[in-house]
Amino acid sequence: MSVGIKISLNDGLYLRDPQDSDLGRNIIKYSIILIDEFGIESFTFKKLAIKINSTEASIYRYFVNKHILFLYLVNWYWEWVNYLIRINTMNITNSKAKLGIIIHSFVAASNENPLVEYVNESRLQRIVNSEGMKVYHTKDVDAENSKGFFKSYKDLAYAVSAVIMEVNPSFKYPYTLATNLFEMTNNHIFFAQHLPRLTDASIVDNENDEVENMLNYFVEKLLA
Repeated sequence: MSVGIKISLNDGLYLRDPQDSDLGRNIIKYSIILIDEFGIESFTFKKLAIKINSTEASIYRYFVNKHILFLYLVNWYWEWVNYLIRINTMNITNSKAKLGIIIHSFVAASNENPLVEYVNESRLQRIVNSEGMKVYHTKDVDAENSKGFFKSYKDLAYAVSAVIMEVNPSFKYPYTLATNLFEMTNNHIFFAQHLPRLTDASIVDNENDEVENMLNYFVEKLLA
């Protein structure tokens, strides 16, 4: 993926697509850096404007507020994982192999792609791991859902659930397993890094192999 290949997102998430301009790409790049460093509660457009040597007014021309900007970033990540799954499973016909690739894509989504200069995937995954659920654990979730703001996540769950049903057509809870696999990936990477007594997985040399092995173990047991 390169700057010339855009992630397609719901146009309700922005006033101007930030992927189309240098300023917009800087907004994406440095909002990820600042949210990763300070958290979404402490992040402000004022801090971002200082960081990119611009004005708050220029940022408001792209996003109506920081919550929508945060939604944009998390949606970008969901679409990024969708993209990895489509590319990595292309021409793969074995359903079990596809599901293994999907799990690997979940875990490896944080690998930095130098061709996407304005997105640090490692930092973005940390944001999704630590704060991603805040985009839909809100009072406005139903209204935002009606605007299609969570379609990227639903598409991801649908794609994964379809492969789960290929592996075991009689499995009763494919959507539940699909979302749980994604959330477990994020939660247990976070737990291994910060709350190790909440997981059996560990991260060695910044590698998430044990998290991937754990997910494959659960899938094998549930879909056998």
